[in-house]
Amino acid sequence: MFKQIGSVFSFLTILPTSNSTLDDIAKYMYLFPVVGIIIGILVGSFGFGLSFLLDPIIVSFLVVVSIAIITGIHHADGLADFADGLMVKGNKQKKLNAMKDLSTGSAGVVAIVLYLIGLVVAISLTTGFDLFKAILISEILAKFSMVLMASLGNSASLGSNSPFMKIMKDKKKLMAAFLIMIIPVAILGETTGLVMLGVTFIVTLIILVISNRSFGGITGDVLGSTNELTRLASLMVFVSL
Repeated sequence: MFKQIGSVFSFLTILPTSNSTLDDIAKYMYLFPVVGIIIGILVGSFGFGLSFLLDPIIVSFLVVVSIAIITGIHHADGLADFADGLMVKGNKQKKLNAMKDLSTGSAGVVAIVLYLIGLVVAISLTTGFDLFKAILISEILAKFSMVLMASLGNSASLGSNSPFMKIMKDKKKLMAAFLIMIIPVAILGETTGLVMLGVTFIVTLIILVISNRSFGGITGDVLGSTNELTRLASLMVFVSL
């Protein structure tokens, strides 16, 4: 099990813990929430400690930086590509081509700026152990949202996302991911955590509908965008309740 978790952890972060192939990693996508737990504990503990030393806005900024460093901005880049694809006028193929373009357009830049501002503001509104819980729960939900998206969606085109779409049609794997996710979310978050989960489902479904209409299905960038947007949405819920 540690080997499988290591392969998934290596895929979702910049830390090289495994040399597994994409197909191997796809088989263990249901373990994404475990990686969310690990990242959440690391970043949450970092933020928790800093909250006793620095002003909330500075702590928030450093927390966002730490998330970016650990994840390698991989999914944030997907959010930028997703925004660029949505803003392109034309058919689905033109939109897909815009997402694959290596250069980031104005829509992508705006999306990233707004996303980062949202994260910094949301995280700055909580401190101490609440800050730890907010980061941990939102990170778990962000990773689970990708599993959920892969389970519900179909691939827009043959690519790196295809193995994940295929594997996650196994509902037993989705249930395994759900059980891994729900235990810490329900215990730590209680009612707030369950509301955050509900919002995660809603945001994931909205992105799924938009992606199906715009691109004809799901891509790797869509999965990355789901991770980022559900993280932000769940954090906003936490600080609002």
